[in-house]
Amino acid sequence: MSKSFYKNRIFYKKYLASAFIKRQEKQDNFVKLIFLIIKISFSLLAIISLIKLGYSSKVRLTRLREIEDSFSYEKYRFNVLTNKFDDLLSSEGEQRFMKDQDQIISRDIIRVIWR
Repeated sequence: MSKSFYKNRIFYKKYLASAFIKRQEKQDNFVKLIFLIIKISFSLLAIISLIKLGYSSKVRLTRLREIEDSFSYEKYRFNVLTNKFDDLLSSEGEQRFMKDQDQIISRDIIRVIWR
């Protein structure tokens, strides 16, 4: 090998190789930083999505509970009215029905109750 080739090789190793390595490390650090930012962004997106999902699930469950309570109340009222209707159609049901009714008396009327 010639002497100049050897000198060029030593020069390359000393100066150019270290500059190339530094530039390569900067590029690697930049790429790592970009990937870190992307990971953080996706993590925040996932956390926000989970929070929104949890809130909407809570609202949905609250609404379902309200509907269930309303249904239970209406079912109870239906059963009570069904029993009253059945009693009305049974023997002496009309008399019991009349006793259960609240009778409104006007102000100008006097009512006499015979026992």
